[in-house]
Amino acid sequence: MSQSGCSAEDLEPYVLQVMGDSMEPEFKDGHVIVIDPGYPCKEGAYLVVDYGGEVIFGQYRLENGRKWLRYLNPEHKQIELIPPFEIKGVVVQRAGRRRRDHKHYDYMASPSHPE
Repeated sequence: MSQSGCSAEDLEPYVLQVMGDSMEPEFKDGHVIVIDPGYPCKEGAYLVVDYGGEVIFGQYRLENGRKWLRYLNPEHKQIELIPPFEIKGVVVQRAGRRRRDHKHYDYMASPSHPE
């Protein structure tokens, strides 16, 4: 995998637990997210990225040819993704303590980001 996208079709999905409030209200502290390393990266998708040795999670945005990871909580600043960084996968599911917290994410209807 590289900064250009998720291309690890041979890797299995895995789970992480959300820590903090940077992605509220969509992802609350304690939610469990399922990450698929082989899922295509799309504009607007929620990504897990290794950036400077830190694993971060946010919504992928392209603006004027620049790549950003945006936090949903406006109290947190978005991060410009400047190489080197590694996309670890795309969030495809969210789970919490209650059934209403469970959600699947399908980004296939939106266009892929240009390379």
